[in-house]
Amino acid sequence: MELQCQIQNYDWGKLGPQSMVATLTSSANSNYVIDPLKPYAELWIGTHPNGPSLIIDRGILLSEYIKDNLDAIGPVVRNKFGVAVPFILKILSIRKALSLQAHPNKDHAEELHKSFPEMYKDPNHKPELAIALTPFEALCGFRSLADIKMYLERIPELAMILSADSIANLMANSNEEALKAVFESLMTTSSEKVADSLDKFLSRMKREDASTKESLMISLIQRLHKDYPGDVGCWAPYFMNYMILSPGQAIFLKPNLPHAYLSGDCVECMACSDNIVRAGLTPKHIDVATLVHMLDYTSYSHDQLLFQPQLEDPNSCIWRPPVPDFAVVKIKVLGDEEPYNTIIRASPSLIIVTSGSGQVCDTEPLVARPGLVLFLKASRQLTITPSPGEHIEAYQAICNL
Repeated sequence: MELQCQIQNYDWGKLGPQSMVATLTSSANSNYVIDPLKPYAELWIGTHPNGPSLIIDRGILLSEYIKDNLDAIGPVVRNKFGVAVPFILKILSIRKALSLQAHPNKDHAEELHKSFPEMYKDPNHKPELAIALTPFEALCGFRSLADIKMYLERIPELAMILSADSIANLMANSNEEALKAVFESLMTTSSEKVADSLDKFLSRMKREDASTKESLMISLIQRLHKDYPGDVGCWAPYFMNYMILSPGQAIFLKPNLPHAYLSGDCVECMACSDNIVRAGLTPKHIDVATLVHMLDYTSYSHDQLLFQPQLEDPNSCIWRPPVPDFAVVKIKVLGDEEPYNTIIRASPSLIIVTSGSGQVCDTEPLVARPGLVLFLKASRQLTITPSPGEHIEAYQAICNL
């Protein structure tokens, strides 16, 4: 069943036709007009009440349809999650950084929702998987302690706003508790001191040579400072891994892992939740006490953060995070191959075609084109037939059971 999905026009989204969210939507619906000055940030696929999908032929919300058609969910998913699609599939198109943030685990999410229901609106966790569609920039996880110490030594403007005791402790004791104390010192520094330190640092960098600027990621810091002037998150790249994912590479954002998406387009899948604890790069509320307490202060390398898929057959690979809520399958079929029948899953599927052309069919054929979004019932199979000389690439979100 073809779905009509909702766009979120957040300020950080890419503008007009630069946004994959916009171009996929207009490709799927020829009547859709793209406003070149408007940000198109996210395409939401699923049943979340803040962006529910509509079954086009039936004119009803997917969430309403599954209540009356329990077979669409299937017994395996119903036993675990009830009558629900427990994940959201999204396309993101990012022009400027999203907030520096982390997501609580399930138990912590329940505590936060109970204590602060206005801020944390549901009791669910929010693990996320992001798969790059274009070159994709992100901050993810804490750097090696050796890197962090090196930056503190090279950037006096940063060190001067931190507790001297916390820095001395980190230099003497390379452990997570010492890092936590330094990071807490940064996050609790007054906004005036943070803004002043950034101004002094960027002024000094104007006089430095190109190699120094490159080694200190000055173009990135300038970009963050331009979009979020004086924000404490502008210092984050010196504590967190700066990653540039190539198309097809993925990161899994487990609970308590600090991260921020910076630019690019991606497929994202997550558990159904809005629980975000923010740290910076945002005008929204920052919950410093909760954030500092909950973060994973482990140092990760880039290789540890890249999340690898498993090959299922010559046409599909699957990313299986260590959560039951979701997994994501990438399907690619070439026009000179036989039609491809997707693997039968005990879970319902949300599917988006990201490139190519041809036909897809469960009971009734549909024209496959970029932006086509489908709901496939549990235990059903989709036949994918590219046009001659063409291909079809699609992403399928399922429960990980």
